[in-house]
Amino acid sequence: MKFSALLAAGLLLASCAAPKSYYFLSADGPTPSGGGTGIGVGPVTLTETLDRPNLVLQDAPNRLAVAEDHRWAGDLSTSIARVTATNLGRRLGTGNVRTYPWQRDEEINWQITLDIREFHGTADGHAQLEAGWRAYSLPDRRLKTSRTFTATEPLQSDGYSSLVAAQSRLLSRLAEDIAKALR
Repeated sequence: MKFSALLAAGLLLASCAAPKSYYFLSADGPTPSGGGTGIGVGPVTLTETLDRPNLVLQDAPNRLAVAEDHRWAGDLSTSIARVTATNLGRRLGTGNVRTYPWQRDEEINWQITLDIREFHGTADGHAQLEAGWRAYSLPDRRLKTSRTFTATEPLQSDGYSSLVAAQSRLLSRLAEDIAKALR
Protein backbone atom coordinates (compact mmCIF):
# COMPACT_ATOMS: atom_id res chain seq x y z
CA MET A 1 0.00 0.00 0.00
CA LYS A 2 2.81 2.43 0.89
CA PHE A 3 4.57 1.62 -2.39
CA SER A 4 1.40 2.37 -4.38
CA ALA A 5 0.99 5.72 -2.61
CA LEU A 6 4.64 6.63 -3.27
CA LEU A 7 4.34 5.59 -6.91
CA ALA A 8 1.17 7.67 -7.34
CA ALA A 9 2.82 10.68 -5.68
CA GLY A 10 5.88 10.28 -7.91
CA LEU A 11 3.78 10.13 -11.07
CA LEU A 12 1.81 13.18 -9.99
CA LEU A 13 5.00 15.16 -9.36
CA ALA A 14 6.46 14.03 -12.69
CA SER A 15 3.36 15.23 -14.53
CA CYS A 16 3.65 18.65 -12.83
CA ALA A 17 7.26 19.13 -13.97
CA ALA A 18 7.90 21.84 -16.52
CA PRO A 19 7.74 20.51 -20.08
CA LYS A 20 11.01 20.30 -21.95
CA SER A 21 11.52 22.46 -25.01
CA TYR A 22 13.63 21.29 -27.96
CA TYR A 23 15.52 23.58 -30.33
CA PHE A 24 17.30 23.20 -33.67
CA LEU A 25 19.75 25.32 -35.62
CA SER A 26 18.73 26.61 -39.01
CA ALA A 27 20.64 27.41 -42.19
CA ASP A 28 20.16 30.52 -44.32
CA GLY A 29 18.02 28.48 -46.69
CA PRO A 30 18.17 25.25 -48.66
CA THR A 31 21.32 23.99 -50.34
CA PRO A 32 21.41 24.85 -54.05
CA SER A 33 20.44 21.92 -56.23
CA GLY A 34 22.84 20.29 -58.64
CA GLY A 35 26.50 19.48 -58.49
CA GLY A 36 29.54 21.66 -58.19
CA THR A 37 32.59 21.76 -56.00
CA GLY A 38 32.42 19.05 -53.36
CA ILE A 39 32.38 20.40 -49.80
CA GLY A 40 32.54 18.09 -46.79
CA VAL A 41 32.07 19.41 -43.27
CA GLY A 42 33.33 17.42 -40.33
CA PRO A 43 34.25 16.04 -38.07
CA VAL A 44 33.00 18.66 -35.63
CA THR A 45 34.37 18.51 -32.10
CA LEU A 46 32.78 20.26 -29.13
CA THR A 47 34.49 21.33 -25.94
CA GLU A 48 33.30 19.19 -23.03
CA THR A 49 31.24 22.05 -21.58
CA LEU A 50 29.08 22.08 -24.73
CA ASP A 51 28.93 18.36 -25.47
CA ARG A 52 25.54 17.81 -23.86
CA PRO A 53 21.88 17.85 -24.89
CA ASN A 54 21.15 21.10 -23.02
CA LEU A 55 21.56 24.70 -24.10
CA VAL A 56 24.35 26.45 -22.21
CA LEU A 57 24.59 30.02 -20.91
CA GLN A 58 27.54 31.86 -19.46
CA ASP A 59 25.91 33.66 -16.55
CA ALA A 60 29.09 35.03 -14.93
CA PRO A 61 32.82 35.09 -15.65
CA ASN A 62 34.16 31.54 -15.38
CA ARG A 63 30.69 30.07 -14.76
CA LEU A 64 28.27 28.31 -17.08
CA ALA A 65 24.63 27.46 -16.45
CA VAL A 66 22.94 24.48 -18.10
CA ALA A 67 19.30 24.99 -19.12
CA GLU A 68 17.79 21.73 -17.88
CA ASP A 69 14.41 22.15 -19.62
CA HIS A 70 15.82 23.60 -22.87
CA ARG A 71 17.55 21.04 -25.05
CA TRP A 72 18.87 20.50 -28.53
CA ALA A 73 16.50 18.49 -30.71
CA GLY A 74 19.42 16.34 -31.92
CA ASP A 75 23.15 15.95 -31.59
CA LEU A 76 24.72 19.41 -31.50
CA SER A 77 27.90 18.54 -33.43
CA THR A 78 25.82 16.90 -36.19
CA SER A 79 23.54 19.95 -36.35
CA ILE A 80 26.49 22.34 -36.57
CA ALA A 81 27.97 20.27 -39.42
CA ARG A 82 24.64 20.16 -41.31
CA VAL A 83 23.97 23.91 -41.00
CA THR A 84 27.56 24.86 -41.86
CA ALA A 85 27.56 22.56 -44.91
CA THR A 86 24.27 24.02 -46.15
CA ASN A 87 25.45 27.60 -45.61
CA LEU A 88 28.74 26.86 -47.41
CA GLY A 89 26.84 25.34 -50.33
CA ARG A 90 24.77 28.51 -50.64
CA ARG A 91 27.80 30.78 -50.48
CA LEU A 92 29.89 28.74 -52.91
CA GLY A 93 27.00 27.92 -55.27
CA THR A 94 27.24 24.15 -54.96
CA GLY A 95 24.72 21.47 -54.13
CA ASN A 96 27.53 18.95 -53.65
CA VAL A 97 27.80 19.23 -49.86
CA ARG A 98 28.24 16.41 -47.35
CA THR A 99 28.65 15.97 -43.64
CA TYR A 100 31.15 13.62 -42.05
CA PRO A 101 31.41 10.71 -42.50
CA TRP A 102 30.95 10.50 -46.27
CA GLN A 103 31.50 7.48 -48.48
CA ARG A 104 34.39 8.52 -50.76
CA ASP A 105 36.93 11.33 -50.61
CA GLU A 106 37.00 11.39 -54.44
CA GLU A 107 33.63 13.21 -54.41
CA ILE A 108 34.91 15.96 -52.11
CA ASN A 109 37.23 18.83 -53.06
CA TRP A 110 37.38 20.47 -49.63
CA GLN A 111 37.06 19.06 -46.13
CA ILE A 112 36.29 21.56 -43.36
CA THR A 113 36.91 20.43 -39.80
CA LEU A 114 35.53 22.44 -36.88
CA ASP A 115 36.63 22.69 -33.27
CA ILE A 116 33.83 24.47 -31.37
CA ARG A 117 35.28 26.06 -28.24
CA GLU A 118 32.42 28.41 -27.29
CA PHE A 119 28.80 28.29 -28.44
CA HIS A 120 26.52 29.69 -25.78
CA GLY A 121 24.46 32.62 -24.61
CA THR A 122 25.87 35.38 -22.43
CA ALA A 123 24.43 37.33 -19.53
CA ASP A 124 24.49 40.56 -21.59
CA GLY A 125 22.05 39.24 -24.23
CA HIS A 126 24.36 37.85 -26.89
CA ALA A 127 25.22 34.52 -28.43
CA GLN A 128 28.91 33.76 -28.62
CA LEU A 129 30.88 31.49 -30.96
CA GLU A 130 34.55 30.61 -31.02
CA ALA A 131 35.51 27.99 -33.56
CA GLY A 132 38.82 26.82 -34.90
CA TRP A 133 38.47 25.58 -38.47
CA ARG A 134 40.73 23.94 -41.01
CA ALA A 135 40.29 23.52 -44.74
CA TYR A 136 41.94 20.52 -46.39
CA SER A 137 42.09 19.86 -50.13
CA LEU A 138 40.99 16.34 -51.01
CA PRO A 139 41.81 13.68 -51.92
CA ASP A 140 45.45 14.58 -51.06
CA ARG A 141 44.49 15.88 -47.56
CA ARG A 142 46.72 18.93 -47.73
CA LEU A 143 45.98 21.71 -45.27
CA LYS A 144 45.09 24.87 -47.18
CA THR A 145 44.30 27.18 -44.27
CA SER A 146 43.57 27.16 -40.57
CA ARG A 147 41.88 29.96 -38.65
CA THR A 148 40.02 30.84 -35.51
CA PHE A 149 36.65 32.55 -35.89
CA THR A 150 35.28 34.49 -32.92
CA ALA A 151 32.07 36.52 -32.96
CA THR A 152 29.07 37.56 -30.91
CA GLU A 153 25.53 38.13 -32.13
CA PRO A 154 22.89 40.11 -30.22
CA LEU A 155 19.66 38.38 -29.27
CA GLN A 156 16.68 40.08 -30.90
CA SER A 157 14.49 39.37 -27.86
CA ASP A 158 14.62 37.49 -24.57
CA GLY A 159 14.32 33.74 -24.54
CA TYR A 160 15.89 30.54 -25.72
CA SER A 161 14.34 30.69 -29.20
CA SER A 162 16.06 34.02 -29.74
CA LEU A 163 19.34 32.54 -28.48
CA VAL A 164 19.17 29.66 -30.96
CA ALA A 165 18.30 32.07 -33.79
CA ALA A 166 21.37 34.17 -32.90
CA GLN A 167 23.51 31.01 -32.79
CA SER A 168 22.22 30.12 -36.27
CA ARG A 169 23.26 33.57 -37.50
CA LEU A 170 26.72 33.01 -36.00
CA LEU A 171 27.06 29.79 -37.99
CA SER A 172 26.10 31.76 -41.10
CA ARG A 173 28.90 34.23 -40.38
CA LEU A 174 31.32 31.32 -39.81
CA ALA A 175 30.37 29.88 -43.22
CA GLU A 176 31.05 33.27 -44.83
CA ASP A 177 34.51 33.33 -43.22
CA ILE A 178 35.29 29.84 -44.54
CA ALA A 179 33.87 30.60 -48.01
CA LYS A 180 36.09 33.68 -48.36
CA ALA A 181 39.15 31.52 -47.72
CA LEU A 182 38.07 28.90 -50.27
CA ARG A 183 37.30 31.36 -53.10
